[in-house]
Amino acid sequence: MSLFDFAQSDPKKLSPLADRMRPRTLDEFYGQEQIVGPGRLLRRAIEADRLTSCIFWGPPGCGKTTLAGIIANTTHGAFVRMNAVTSGVADMREQLKAAKDRRDMYGQPTYLLLDECHRWSKAQSDSILPAMEEGLIRFIGSTTENPMISMTPAIVSRCRVFGFQPLTAADVKKVLLSALTDEERGLGGMNVHADEEALDHIVRVAGGDVRSALNALELAVLSTPTQADGIHITLPIAEESIQKPMLRCDDTQMYDMLSAFCKSMRGSDSDAALLWASRLLYAGLDPRIIVRRIIAHASEDVGLANPVAMLQAVAAGQALEMLGMPEAGLSISQAIIAVCESPKSNSVSMAMSAAMEDAQKGDYAPVPEYLRDDHYKGNERLGVRTSQEYKYPHNYPGHWVKQQYMPEGMEDTVYYRPSDQGHEAKIRKRKDE
Repeated sequence: MSLFDFAQSDPKKLSPLADRMRPRTLDEFYGQEQIVGPGRLLRRAIEADRLTSCIFWGPPGCGKTTLAGIIANTTHGAFVRMNAVTSGVADMREQLKAAKDRRDMYGQPTYLLLDECHRWSKAQSDSILPAMEEGLIRFIGSTTENPMISMTPAIVSRCRVFGFQPLTAADVKKVLLSALTDEERGLGGMNVHADEEALDHIVRVAGGDVRSALNALELAVLSTPTQADGIHITLPIAEESIQKPMLRCDDTQMYDMLSAFCKSMRGSDSDAALLWASRLLYAGLDPRIIVRRIIAHASEDVGLANPVAMLQAVAAGQALEMLGMPEAGLSISQAIIAVCESPKSNSVSMAMSAAMEDAQKGDYAPVPEYLRDDHYKGNERLGVRTSQEYKYPHNYPGHWVKQQYMPEGMEDTVYYRPSDQGHEAKIRKRKDE
């Protein structure tokens, strides 16, 4: 059977497979057991038609829009779908007027799904606040970005936020198998045979995005010639049908991965640090950001326990400027490993923080006279340094002499306390002598 014949009975079958295979009920919905599993709050609210305004937050292809459609089918309310990219305040006012008419004439509530809701400005968001407060609409926002960061607090405070997770590999594979056997909406009427390894490849590369997996399966089927035994989907066909995984990296995900990278360096896990750095670079992050963090942590987490780590970090930055990517990738990786494998000490960071805290307190004692600058013309006429002369350390054995460098009243203050790690152990021993 050709695709043309397959679609003759129902023009909707010409729509993408991912759209045709959208679950229509909660029982058909895969994944998100943590929020719509049996007995869960969201499921109970949907089944009781008591869902209030909420925000669905999660990665693409995890079921946010699909669940909103199920809500529309399950509840008795009207369902309106808008997109924050193409809709403005005027469009929203028109929908609010229609919602008010439905409520006044038929007593029917209105569910309003706003895709990409994080794209709305504050003025646009404020336009629906009164309608949400009086219950004129039951708002459902759908977003791939953290609403706590990307959306106005006024909207978020009036909504229950539900976090969606990427579908598991098992769930995505169930969806693909269902699409292959479903004769009404899927590919069941096209005599498709897919190798296990082909399906597994599509599932793995899709990375929990069921839309991407279904699109790849449909492309594989439609682009493969029909043989005597039907359409055979092999691993090479599957590899051609789905592009290499594109790492999604919005602002929230970028900062999360950058945080994981920094904490992996601090935790001396070279493998994890290299993984997070590679993902960030693959996602398109400016490599200078990676290098800046390496240099910062070479002091913050290693410091004088291994002074060479700072040299490695700065050298990686110089290599990036001189060579560019991808050649500088090796130097960056070397610096990452150097920081990870170095003995750790935060004594430099602690010393700087303590000194800065004192600097911010005020009540500054003057610089002792013998430490002040005396190289300007006419200094001798001021008659300074009558009480004590500066002792030049290089004139003394070991190039050191006991001398008070702190201002009056802070003589016993200590900021730098060397650890017993690496090179700092030698510094600590010398200071204790």
